[in-house]
Amino acid sequence: MKYMLTYDLMESMRLTNQWLGATAQAVGAHPALSMTPNPMFKMLDAWGQVTERSFARMVAKPDWNIPSVVGDDGRDHLIEVTSVLERPFGDLIRFSVTDRPEKARKILLVAPMSGHYATLLRSTVMSLLPDAEVYITDWHNARDIPVSCGKFDIEDYTLYLADFMREMGPDTHVIAVCQPAPLALAATAYLAEQDPKSQPRTLTLIGGPIDPDAAATDVTDFGRRITMGQLEEMAIQRVGFKYAGVGRMVYPGLLQLQSFMSMNAETHGKAFFEQILRVSKGESGDHDRHNKFYDEYLAVMDMTAEFYLSTVARIFKEREIAKNEFTVAGVKVDIGKITNVAVKTVEGANDDISAPGQCVAALDLMTGVPDEMKASHLEPDAGHYGIFAGKSWRKNIRPLVLDFIDANSGGKAPKKARKRSKDDTNVTPIKTGRVAI
Repeated sequence: MKYMLTYDLMESMRLTNQWLGATAQAVGAHPALSMTPNPMFKMLDAWGQVTERSFARMVAKPDWNIPSVVGDDGRDHLIEVTSVLERPFGDLIRFSVTDRPEKARKILLVAPMSGHYATLLRSTVMSLLPDAEVYITDWHNARDIPVSCGKFDIEDYTLYLADFMREMGPDTHVIAVCQPAPLALAATAYLAEQDPKSQPRTLTLIGGPIDPDAAATDVTDFGRRITMGQLEEMAIQRVGFKYAGVGRMVYPGLLQLQSFMSMNAETHGKAFFEQILRVSKGESGDHDRHNKFYDEYLAVMDMTAEFYLSTVARIFKEREIAKNEFTVAGVKVDIGKITNVAVKTVEGANDDISAPGQCVAALDLMTGVPDEMKASHLEPDAGHYGIFAGKSWRKNIRPLVLDFIDANSGGKAPKKARKRSKDDTNVTPIKTGRVAI
């Protein structure tokens, strides 16, 4: 698989399907066919529209598209996306709210590098902007990074996070979503030893595989079944001639998308069939629910081969974070050295990616943190996406996270204190090894 020809073949297949969709749309919408009362031409046009849009979105980086936010004064304040720290493989960016007094809360969202862009957290950012100054890690597509920029594995990812935390300062509240949860924990532990003054005030870990063996899922089962040699042979390819990263070894986003879709193939198939019917009836819109979701879901990015392989080997197979044996640049990172960072874990009861038990394992590892600075929350009936961007996040989890941040802000919480929910577990100590609900 490790050939440019294979990578270019996948891109050729994508382009062919995009072209077929555009052609079907042009034929089905041709005025000459309007005189023929056959619904199949409308179906052909609808199929073409959905197909062309879907395959075109696979190589397009979505825009943030957050024009404004309503302030406490009732006015709309424009949003400016600015780069705070730029690096070859990822930037630290800020969502600056113009003409608004700076908020007391300063949040760093650590976006996953798992095949999608950071814009996957757009709704999360939008929900936090009215109440906080929001920053996010904006990871770059590996296919666009020249080979001369060197490697990027999970140790480099951890060092990037440490640098971003240093840049933001000690009053930062870190929220890591999914894949980066164990590495955000490692970066905090790294700072605890190397630069204690740069540690964040709080660390919220949402649906991350701290200990993948704590609860089995299809993801963990796959990691155990396949050998690293098989994985490298099956998944790794060289970037083709079309992109700046030509020759770089990557795990292609299109291959990752295939894996995503196959996990719920029946659901996705039904969604696209129903969308074609809606388009044929004239009931769809450019930003309807289907397009809004799939424009983001289908937009995938390549990961460097070393990052993907080291994640599988060291996080899932060897469980270096779970065993507290992770090393960065030859130096062992001791999670027990974290002593003054409050930590909260959030899990979804129906999460099929990072099942309940995997994320809360972080609390047992943080032996240096007092129990009163630990909290956990298990959201009933919530899946993986819902705990950071869906209804469960909006209605329950977001308020709990903001309460947790305020309770551990060192006297810098907003003047208007939020009323805590009775379900918020940060009001009581966490018993070692237990999931508080």
